[in-house]
Order: sequence, then C-alpha cells, then structure tokens
Amino acid sequence: MASKTENKPSSDRLVLNEEALKKAKSSLDDGAVTPHNDGPWVKDIIDLLNGSLATELVCVLRYKRHHYMADGLASPAIAEEFLVHAQEEQGHADRIAERITQLGGEPDFNPATLLERSHADYNDSNDLKEMIRANLIAERVAIEAYSQMVDLIGDKDPTTRRLVEEILNDEQEHAEELKTWLAL
Repeated sequence: MASKTENKPSSDRLVLNEEALKKAKSSLDDGAVTPHNDGPWVKDIIDLLNGSLATELVCVLRYKRHHYMADGLASPAIAEEFLVHAQEEQGHADRIAERITQLGGEPDFNPATLLERSHADYNDSNDLKEMIRANLIAERVAIEAYSQMVDLIGDKDPTTRRLVEEILNDEQEHAEELKTWLAL
C-alpha cells in the first residue's frame, strides 16, 4: 500500500510527488512538518525523543554533580571534563526539545517523572572512579538507545535521524574518553 507522500515511479524514473509539494504550500502553522514527515509514526518519534530528552537532562545533572564533587589527585582535569560533558549533554537536550516542537510535540521537562523516563540513571557517588564508571555506563546506555532510534526512524524522518546520529557520535566520544579515565 502506497503512503500519501510516496513518489510514483514513472517508467523507472525518480520523480517528486507533485501533490505533496502542493500540500507543503498549505498548513503553514505546521512549520517544519510537511507531508513527507507527517506520517503515523510522528507521535512515536516524539515519544522516543522525549525519552532521550529525559536521559540527556539526567546526564546533565549527574555530570554537574560529579563536576562539583570530584576529589583526588587526577580530579581537577576530570572535574573540568565532567563540566564539558554536562554542557554538551545540555546542548543535546536543547536540540532534542527543539526538534520535538518542530514535529508538533511538547518537550517533557517535568522533573517529577524525569528519572522514570530516562534511560540512564542518576549517580550521587563521591568516589571518583565510581563517578567515571557511572558516567561510562550512562554513555553506553545512551549509545544503545540512540543506535536503536537510528534503526527505528530509518528513512521515516531524515532530519531527526541525522540529529540522533550526531548526538550518537558525541556519546561515543564521551564513552571512549571515560574508558580511558577508568584505566588511570
């Protein structure tokens, strides 16, 4: 069954769907949501993004706490990196929230349900090695979640998929850095 925006091949040629292009000229209140990305999966993508938003916010809080609580010989450099990671996670959260609103959804910043919606855990350890370990676990969880999202979204929403892939790349870099610190 063809979707409403699927292009119909004309003698095996790739052509744009003219009806979808005409529809893009209307419904201006929908902003970035055009017929191409106005499918039955939009709510699911918004839900996935809200789960990621919760995860990023929990990561910001965990990294911030670890930044202020890091103690020990190697801690000044690591504490500063925890702060850098917190800022990068905040940037991820902001980009995710922006995409949710572009898709017509509402970003869920409700602190009362943040931990239950997050894929990652909060950690209030005062031990530097345990902080690094907890952050590495959280980054690995985020990597797995974002990898699954890339697969789930596929070609349904290229803009969201690219966003998720960019964040996934950052999370992989964080995990490699944390792995190195854990070995110190």
